[in-house]
Amino acid sequence: MKKFLLLTFVIFFSQLILAQELLVDVTVNTPKIQNVDPKVFSNLETSIQEFLNNQKWTDDVYEPEERIRCKIQLTIDQELSQTSFRATIAIQSTRPIFGSSEQTPLLNHVDKDVVFTYEPFQPIIFSKNLYQDNLSSLLGFYANVILGMDYDSFSPLGGDTYFQVAQEVLTNIPQNVTGQFPGWRQLDGNRNRYWIIENLTSPRVRDYRMSMYKYHREGLDSMTENPDQGRATIMDAVKTIQQVNRNYPNSMILQMFANSKRGELIEIIKSGDKTQKDDFFKIMVRIDASNANEYGKIGRF
Repeated sequence: MKKFLLLTFVIFFSQLILAQELLVDVTVNTPKIQNVDPKVFSNLETSIQEFLNNQKWTDDVYEPEERIRCKIQLTIDQELSQTSFRATIAIQSTRPIFGSSEQTPLLNHVDKDVVFTYEPFQPIIFSKNLYQDNLSSLLGFYANVILGMDYDSFSPLGGDTYFQVAQEVLTNIPQNVTGQFPGWRQLDGNRNRYWIIENLTSPRVRDYRMSMYKYHREGLDSMTENPDQGRATIMDAVKTIQQVNRNYPNSMILQMFANSKRGELIEIIKSGDKTQKDDFFKIMVRIDASNANEYGKIGRF
């Protein structure tokens, strides 16, 4: 009986491990904090990593090699109280490229509007339907944005479910705490969590999301077998993004796209023909004008 129970436990635990979707590496930095026990932040780092990696975020079953690789760097900028902090969070997620050992970036974003409370050894608990605290809402929001972007890259509009959850997280932030915890409201600025999910759920950005499927599944995943066709498909996706920029100029999601894909796109288009290079340069300079010099590296002349 003991052997049977042990085997049952091992099987159950193995299935639980296989079921998780995210594989997140978390780093907490405290360059300006001197009056707090470093063990607090070491515990925070472990708590965030375990929360994101052990949480069941979808109804799908993932094999270990299918987990979405992510990096999160939380930099504590200010101690507001013994348990309250102001910080910046940098989030990166990637997706494997079919037929290669390479990963392509899906998200490369820095959120500077992070304020949260944390007490050591207190578990982080997330509910999409109920506000617990700002830290769990923040992490749950970005976990679902990561998932939505990943699913969009594998099937047309595949991320709908997860963007809707992220929207629910934002909606459930109580109005009486939004002043204390910035980044959730339209009036907090034009580059925050409110605008991320507004963009991702807006009909004006639907074509952008469709282009993410074309870019990754039809373009990037075919580059190993047919680089020229893959590059042409990626350029079609970029042209669709150009049209989205016309319909919704200065949208946050297009800047996030540029931040994530700039280096990758430059390397891909370097091997293209003159027409592709000219089209690409003109489109991306309009979307990402502050980095025009970077796009010049494709070698148009």
